[in-house]
Amino acid sequence: MTAKRIQWFIAAVFFILGGWAMLAPGSVIALTFRPEYRLGGTILPFTVACFGSQAMISGLFAAFSRFTRLTFLVYGVALAPFLMFDVWFTWIDPIFTPVGLLDAAGNVVMLGLCVLGWRRAPE
Repeated sequence: MTAKRIQWFIAAVFFILGGWAMLAPGSVIALTFRPEYRLGGTILPFTVACFGSQAMISGLFAAFSRFTRLTFLVYGVALAPFLMFDVWFTWIDPIFTPVGLLDAAGNVVMLGLCVLGWRRAPE
């Protein structure tokens, strides 16, 4: 698999999860937030949709940029705080349901792809 194809798989994670959050924020809220955090009003769906929109932009950058070995390395390291976020808000200060771990799964997939991309990218 080429480095470029690996980038597209990283982008796919953003497009799938970000697209879900952007297009169906109510579904994301219903499935991933514990009931006591599903606040009424429009701010939570708005925030989740904004999160999804930002993820979609990240997917575009991942898909259409030129990744080098350094890019894959830095991107992989940069995923650590996102994984810590998922762990914290699932088990330590539980706001997310177990379905919220889909985000962690996406981050782990992207981390694996970064390792693979780092190995496959030209020097």
